[in-house]
Amino acid sequence: MSSEKPIIELDNVTLEIPLFSSTDFNLKKKLIKSVTGGAFRNNRKRSYIKALDSINLSVKPGEKIALIGHNGSGKTSFIRLISGIYQPSSGCLKTSVSVYPMIQRSFIVEEELTGVESAKAHYLMMHNSLKGFQNFLEDITEFSGLGDFIFLPLKTYSEGMSSRLMFAILTSQYHECLALDEGLGTGDKQFYEKAQDRLNSFLNKSGSLFIASHSNELLRKFCLRGIVFSSGKLIFDGGIEEALTFYEEHSH
Repeated sequence: MSSEKPIIELDNVTLEIPLFSSTDFNLKKKLIKSVTGGAFRNNRKRSYIKALDSINLSVKPGEKIALIGHNGSGKTSFIRLISGIYQPSSGCLKTSVSVYPMIQRSFIVEEELTGVESAKAHYLMMHNSLKGFQNFLEDITEFSGLGDFIFLPLKTYSEGMSSRLMFAILTSQYHECLALDEGLGTGDKQFYEKAQDRLNSFLNKSGSLFIASHSNELLRKFCLRGIVFSSGKLIFDGGIEEALTFYEEHSH
């Protein structure tokens, strides 16, 4: 494994997210700190949050990596960065695979679209054709448990319904690399068990995986490696047990 060429490499990568509102400086500082946990910066020209700070990381094909840290530590920003939603402010990011992200709120589909239209848009993006789409649609409808709600706009869905649809779409086919942000924590017990079985199937196909979750049981089940974030910095990188122990000993 160690001789394989990395699929993702970050060399001293920093991500700064500019703030454009005219919110009062002190109020803005408190708000950003509570939401992201990153470092707030302000000068005469702009205000911004340093969401990720000097990240160095190399990921080999097939690795399953746990993203560990408190809310606002940088996990979601990291997922958005490696997925191409954000671009580095400085440093070098190299990826040789497409990272398909699943976050709590879908950014792949518009809320005005129905579940069917959302599934169709994703299928076309993946295949440049609708050949085989009906089987794809039947699979995600059955797995997500949406039933006739699949024909309604996403703006009528609950958070759980949206997450189930997104998980069903992204795991219905093989992806070289999938990134989940608390994706398995949504829904009832039956769906949680179905989601684990489906993710197991994905892992058996040797795809690479990132999971951001506060469930140690979930991380232990699927990951061999863990990286710990704090205030936008990567502060530990090692085996999953060592990473979880480090986080527990250093978190407050």
